[in-house]
Amino acid sequence: MTTTLPQSPPPPTPGPSKAPGTDNGAANGRGRLLAVVLVAQFMAVLDVFIVNVAAPTLRTELHASGASLQLVVAGYTITYAVLLITGARLGDLFGHRRAVLAGLAVFTAASLACGLAHSSGQLTGFRMVQGAGSALMIPQVLSLVQRTFTGEARTRALGAYAAVLAVGAAAGQVLGGVLVSADLFGTGWRAVFLVNVPVGVALLVLGRRALPRDGARRAGVRPLDLPGLVLLGAAVSLLTVPLVLGQEERWPLWSWLCLAGSAVAFAVFCGYEAALGRRGGAPLISPGVLRVPGIKRAVLQILLAMAVNAGYLFTLTLHIQGGLGYSALRAGLTFAPAAVVFGVVGLTWRRWPTRWHPALTPAGFVLAAAGALGTGLTLRGGGDGGGWLYVSFVAIGAGLSLGFSPTLTRALAAVRPVEAADASGLLATVTQLGQLIGVAAFGALFLNRVESSGTSGAYLSADALLMCTCALAGAAVLGAVSGLVRRRR
Repeated sequence: MTTTLPQSPPPPTPGPSKAPGTDNGAANGRGRLLAVVLVAQFMAVLDVFIVNVAAPTLRTELHASGASLQLVVAGYTITYAVLLITGARLGDLFGHRRAVLAGLAVFTAASLACGLAHSSGQLTGFRMVQGAGSALMIPQVLSLVQRTFTGEARTRALGAYAAVLAVGAAAGQVLGGVLVSADLFGTGWRAVFLVNVPVGVALLVLGRRALPRDGARRAGVRPLDLPGLVLLGAAVSLLTVPLVLGQEERWPLWSWLCLAGSAVAFAVFCGYEAALGRRGGAPLISPGVLRVPGIKRAVLQILLAMAVNAGYLFTLTLHIQGGLGYSALRAGLTFAPAAVVFGVVGLTWRRWPTRWHPALTPAGFVLAAAGALGTGLTLRGGGDGGGWLYVSFVAIGAGLSLGFSPTLTRALAAVRPVEAADASGLLATVTQLGQLIGVAAFGALFLNRVESSGTSGAYLSADALLMCTCALAGAAVLGAVSGLVRRRR
């Protein structure tokens, strides 16, 4: 129930003049290019969600602990979040075609390695490599669309791009359930990774023909910020590892030291980035972006929306399959209404009356809080929730979409064109970090409640879920309050 936002590219450069009679050929070439990059985008978005439904089966077959399971789900997001901005700059430095093909090759090879993994540790490592491939590949998609299409053709291409993002979330849940339940050739959960391999190989072959050749390296492209990248990676790791492993280890001293260290590392990162910007360097995020009116509030709201989204999906999947005993297919189909509503609302809210727009974000967070709390209440006591469960799914899907999409649009609209790429990169990174924090924090809350009792069952799982949905509702209310406070000012 979320999307990924690549960095905004610079303005498109005019293409070469065409000889008479070549329009149809050029149009076919652009169509092939669009098909290749959108399928690659779809595959990367799919991989964020497809693992959720496979998680309980994976946990059983690999004998993975709850913490290991969280790392498998979050490993992809860790490297994707940290390397996203760097991946965009690598595309500018070495060419978008090279970056797409290299990222696709890494992603495909890592998918094969994930499907052949024999332990949760191996799987986590390969998932992180997958995320690195996505971070190199995905930022180039929007750049290629913007540079290749003009006028009405660009509008249609961007519409297809948005549709792929929206459909990918729903398809990931359903396809994950289908593949795990089908148990193709006895592969079980491995099929959710192996399915990427033939698709990736086909895209590599087609991409070499369809993607335009990279020209000479453009002047003025900003260099990589490797010290900033290391600092950001350290801060994210120091935050994530204790959140995931702390409850399993009974919160030892090192977990608290890591959490304190993450705050220090984030502070050092911000100070270094500000100093680099003052010296005329090229920081990962321009400090000027953080001075844009409303951008800090947008960062908080997007972080909260994505944390609620990821935490809700992860904990509910564990309850539905582990507590209620649903099959992977039934679990995937159960989530479909929420993902579909998220996509539909995200694509249509701009057409709603303009006077409603200022209230959409706080109203969305309130609706998401009601949906999360409603889910916990309808499933309490180990029941299946009946029809009211689907009402809560629709509420949280619509609410999170309203909390995310209008916030993102308004934040980017307030940014000057010269800072659009930095702002887009910041919000894209925050989107991924929100999902990472949601899985780590709310997943730990759920697993700690279940595992500390030493027993299992639908009733206990439902009790843990209710506690988590109350916490999720509280996070959503915080997002609503942040918007209302700003409106009063």
